[in-house]
Amino acid sequence: MLTESGATFGLVAGEASGDNLGAALIRALAERDDEARFFGVAGPRMQAAGCTVWQSSDELAVMGLAEIVRHLPRLLVLRREIITRMLTARPLAYIGIDAPEFNLRLAAALKREGIATVQYVSPQVWAWRQGRVRTIGDAVDLVLCLLPFEAEFYARHSVKAVFVGHPLADKIPLRSDPAPARAALGLPASGKVIAILPGSRTSEVQRLGPPFAATAKWLSKSRPGLSFVAPRASRAARVAFTAALAEHAARVPVKLVDGRAQEALAACDAALVASGTATLETALVKRPMVVAYSVAPLTGWLLRRFNLVKTRRFSQPNLLAGRDLVPEFFQEEVTQRSLGPALLKQLDRPDAAELNAAFEAMHIQLRRNASECAADAILELVQGRARR
Repeated sequence: MLTESGATFGLVAGEASGDNLGAALIRALAERDDEARFFGVAGPRMQAAGCTVWQSSDELAVMGLAEIVRHLPRLLVLRREIITRMLTARPLAYIGIDAPEFNLRLAAALKREGIATVQYVSPQVWAWRQGRVRTIGDAVDLVLCLLPFEAEFYARHSVKAVFVGHPLADKIPLRSDPAPARAALGLPASGKVIAILPGSRTSEVQRLGPPFAATAKWLSKSRPGLSFVAPRASRAARVAFTAALAEHAARVPVKLVDGRAQEALAACDAALVASGTATLETALVKRPMVVAYSVAPLTGWLLRRFNLVKTRRFSQPNLLAGRDLVPEFFQEEVTQRSLGPALLKQLDRPDAAELNAAFEAMHIQLRRNASECAADAILELVQGRARR
């Protein structure tokens, strides 16, 4: 027991990935204090783990500069409401999970009122708008980093940060056999399978769905006999991608499944993946991939016009490796004419063994019992504050 029994923790998690992280963290904290209480903005997994839900984490499923501007009035009202409720509840610690544009300003307001604040999942401050590191240091007492180079970046700027590893690396086995995954999903036991993951946010699927569907059509013509599987993160994402398939790949048999992304990746020989956590998941399952990143046109223009991006790589496997392990395509490059040939090259990689070894080394590096490490770091923080 690292803190008093019955401690309270306020959490705000953004969308499905934050909900997964939050649920595992809640369970780890509850193991250390079975009377601990949790409340805030959460999804169904956090609720099942014992969190009292004030608002759904879907409320924060917004990405990109232009998109945030469109949703800003609603998000500002929501943030004011959460600040008021958190100040009334006075949790032992406030934990913002992902959603940095929303969580960091919320954390700053709570920190000024004496509440310990934590950001779980670092914003990509090392990649773009690096000046934000000072704002992050002012807003939170601790950053919990999923990737090792993030903690190194914060150390250079005198911001307290801990590398806890990635929960996906703990969850995913070091070896993923395609045969049982194909059987479970009803896919052919032989032949090549392409997994298509156009993202979890509806806006993301609306942008990437059409070129991903068109790529499936291009591939089916270029290499007959390919099978396709597309796991969907939500009902809205399924509807958006189904519409894209109907318009751009009407006669291509793409098997749609709800959730089950890890099974779909295990079943495939290569994947077409939206940039984000899914690229890391694909690497941990040890499958070659092509990565695409597309934002609203205004967001893309701002990123380029003001030179906001400070790294030439954006997929997590390439960032972790420090080199170009897998091909990446951004904005207007995201077309079937680029993605299709790149995927065929991934299917036929002559260095497949070397790629697999690189992914395995990455997996081992990230496998650190992340949720337990995060829980211990949070409790160490609040214990240290109690001793002052």
